[in-house]
Amino acid sequence: MVAEPADRLDTWLAGRAEVGLSRSQVQRLIDGGHVRVAGAAAARTGQRLRGGEAVEVEVPEPEAAEAAPEAIPLDIVYEDADLMVINKPRGMVVHPAPGNRAGTLVNAILHHCEGKLPGIGGTLRPGIVHRLDKDTTGLLLVAKTDAAMLNLQREIAARHVKRVYLAIVHGLPPERLDVEAPIGRDPRNRKRMAVIEAGEGGRARVALSHVRRLKAFARHALVEVSLATGRTHQIRVHLAHAGYPVVGDPVYGRTALDREQGLGMPGQALHAARIAFAHPTSGAAMAFEAPVPEDFAAAVRRLERL
Repeated sequence: MVAEPADRLDTWLAGRAEVGLSRSQVQRLIDGGHVRVAGAAAARTGQRLRGGEAVEVEVPEPEAAEAAPEAIPLDIVYEDADLMVINKPRGMVVHPAPGNRAGTLVNAILHHCEGKLPGIGGTLRPGIVHRLDKDTTGLLLVAKTDAAMLNLQREIAARHVKRVYLAIVHGLPPERLDVEAPIGRDPRNRKRMAVIEAGEGGRARVALSHVRRLKAFARHALVEVSLATGRTHQIRVHLAHAGYPVVGDPVYGRTALDREQGLGMPGQALHAARIAFAHPTSGAAMAFEAPVPEDFAAAVRRLERL
């Protein structure tokens, strides 16, 4: 390919239909030395292009996955040749990581699909399109082909995938609340995310959550949250920032108060209840719902009695 004048190499490559890669995939290839500009390995993902340079991209063959297939039951809401919609239980980690190498959703998917999953950038990466936290329950998209993976990732980036969550929160938010506040790594604790105000340092990304109160209790509320963006821990961070932390949230919530009130939640009361998107191959409108788990429903019943 011959480069056109562009601000960033990764952005320019991700926009090329013949490349067929997302920006994150392009960045991994650049970091791995698989992209050459004018005969030399690209120096960095944000390398500037003057225009006229020859750009070469080499996509390595997928290597064996680090995760091993495991016969773990999956609650599959929908499946076809291109994708799956899975209802994830509480306590299941999505991707293997230090301390959670086994028993993850990826291990289960690898077994279910017999290893036939998207691979890009030199590593077989089961097609998790978006993630849910360990103790968040509900609907999650899995792509079964590279084309479906790329298409769904682009749809999420373009905000065409509709994701709606249910949460039990402390306090009584207004009937409608839009939380628009940038989210980044907490400069005081890199394991947490935080709303990063101007002048605090750190890198933050635009984030927007639409909150609707469904039920008001004495000191709590059941809310519905629609995501306009999908940042790490976005709903938990935004609700805590607005003064209405999620019940049972061990990082951003009020754990001492949760214990005192005895709602019995073993994790945050956050559930991915609905998802809607266009099928990556046919373009057909798809929409799915999943009921809240029993511990969530029991907490709502207790609040109604109180």
